[in-house]
Amino acid sequence: MTRTSDIIVIGAGIIGAATAYFATRAGFTVTVIERDLPAGGTSSRCEGNILVSDKELGPELELTRFSLDLWSGELAEHGHLWEFERKGGIIVASKETSLTSLDRFSSSQRQFGIRTERLDEAALRELEPNVTDRALGAAFYPDDSQVQPVLAASHLLRLAREAGAELVVRAPVTGFLRDGDRVTGVRTPRGDFSAANVVNATGTWAGPIGELAGAPVPVLPRRGFVMVTERLPPMVHHKVYAAEYVDNVGSSDAGLQASPVVEGTPAGTILIGSSRERVGFDSTVSTEALRTIARNAVALFPFLERTRILRHYHGFRPYCPDHLPVIGPDPRAPGLWHAAGHEGAGIGLAAGTGKLIAQALAGEEPGVPLAPFRPERFADAAAPAHGAPGPIAPPGADHANDQDTAATKESA
Repeated sequence: MTRTSDIIVIGAGIIGAATAYFATRAGFTVTVIERDLPAGGTSSRCEGNILVSDKELGPELELTRFSLDLWSGELAEHGHLWEFERKGGIIVASKETSLTSLDRFSSSQRQFGIRTERLDEAALRELEPNVTDRALGAAFYPDDSQVQPVLAASHLLRLAREAGAELVVRAPVTGFLRDGDRVTGVRTPRGDFSAANVVNATGTWAGPIGELAGAPVPVLPRRGFVMVTERLPPMVHHKVYAAEYVDNVGSSDAGLQASPVVEGTPAGTILIGSSRERVGFDSTVSTEALRTIARNAVALFPFLERTRILRHYHGFRPYCPDHLPVIGPDPRAPGLWHAAGHEGAGIGLAAGTGKLIAQALAGEEPGVPLAPFRPERFADAAAPAHGAPGPIAPPGADHANDQDTAATKESA
């Protein structure tokens, strides 16, 4: 027997969990289909960043502001559940050329309404006494924030379930139900599930899932490593990274790129990143990446040379070639929506993405225009399209015609 709901969300990572949360609050019935267990992919192998400091002017920065407002506003009453912390971010420049570029970068953000403050050497060391003596200056972003990513995904999903959402685990999607061209549900080893619309929130697997529906999107895995130190007294008080990090985030190079990113945790450990490389789903531990990360971190905080590394972890960021996620309806497969491709910003952008999907499905004006994130932007302009799907029927509508988804941030 086919089970029916208003919306199916494929993927129970933080993007899928946020989508389910906001959709249930909009009054929709939601079924979340997860191939394994919730938050078992990228959401459990990252640092939980909510950053405005690394975003250039454009659609992603607009989405970031929208999402941060949700984390600190509509979701604020639950913030203690996922350890929301507005810890602030500091971008450090150790070369005159880097400092000039950083000043230009932060100045352009300031004109967009982003809060950022120029720090000279004395002001920087007042905030971060242990930073390298080579630092010439920095930019401080007081709104950069952090959550514990697995807690965030798990509690958003729990809150959605308390509002009526259903979770189906160990149910990989093997196909899509169709009514003509329209997607009306999914097939899994645990049965068929039908819905007016299906949201592809499968992270690094969004490409294959889209292809299965005849609507591929170029979401690719980008491997990254993070190190975890022994517990220490407070030594790093903000999220601190080198100016080169911004360039690496925006690069499309396939080879290894690494720039230092260092931050303390409430548990006393220090998280050290970051690296990026396109190696498919090769999960081999790269000693080259780890050595490079360690060397870069010591250059930023010299005391780390005498600090023990307890462990490291790595995962795959869902990367799109133009560095923008795919969010919204796919006209090549009406009824199919995408919410993926956020790369290293997925935790921070999850709240905004989930809210935008829920708003659009309800026929409301999205809080941020979806046009820059449209899934079909990569498709051949000459390829036929079927017309974009409209909002789904109101909650409770009849579906009778329907036919044939850092290790964690340290918390203990």
